Amino acid sequence: MNQAVQGREGVELAPNRYREILEIAARMICEKGYEGASIQQIAQACGLTKAGLYYHIQSKEHLLVEIMHYGMDLFEERVLSQVESIPDPLERLRTAMAKNVLMVTSDRTKEITIILHEHATLTGDELDRINTRKKRYVRFLERSFSEAIATGQIRRVDPKVATFAFLGAVNWIYKWFQPDGHISEEQLVRGMQDVFFGGLEPRSSAKPEGS
Repeated sequence: MNQAVQGREGVELAPNRYREILEIAARMICEKGYEGASIQQIAQACGLTKAGLYYHIQSKEHLLVEIMHYGMDLFEERVLSQVESIPDPLERLRTAMAKNVLMVTSDRTKEITIILHEHATLTGDELDRINTRKKRYVRFLERSFSEAIATGQIRRVDPKVATFAFLGAVNWIYKWFQPDGHISEEQLVRGMQDVFFGGLEPRSSAKPEGS
C-alpha cells in the first residue's frame, strides 16, 4: 500500500486515506458486527457519501477482504518478519507471543487484527487467499515448536496442538482484556508467557524424596 490506490472509476486515493478508511470500517464492524455495520454508516464515519465509498470499493465483502489483507500486511510486518530470523526456537516463540499479544491489545489498528478471526462471510478464492496467508503463521509456529522439542527446551508435545493452543490463547484476549483495567499490557505479556511456556517446561525424571 505504498502507492496510490486506484478506484474502480480510475480515481486515485492516497494510501494514507485508504488505510484510514479500512481502519474506520474495521472499528465499525467490530462494534456492530459485519451484518450490523451498514455501508451507509461506514461511509458517514469516513466522511464520505455512500456513493463516494463505492467509488473505491466494489462491495461490502470486497471492503472486508481489503481490511483482512491490510491486517495481514500489518501482522507480517510487525510480528512475523520480526521473529522469523531469531535462531533460538523458544525465544522465537516467546517473542512471537509478546508481539502478537501487544498487537491485539495496544496497537491503534487492533480492530484490524480482530477482523482477521472473523472471516466466515468470505467465500471462494478470497477466502482461500486469506487462509493461505494465515497458514504461513501456523506453519511458522509448528516448525518452531518442533525445533524447541528437538533441542529439549520444551517437553514433547504435539506441535499442532501446541500451535493452536498458542493461537487460541492469544486470539481470545480481545474478548476479555481491558486496557484501563488492573492488568497492564506488559503484565499481560509476562503472565501469558509464564502460564503457556511454564506448562511446556521439560519434566524432571527424578523421583521426589521419600518415594
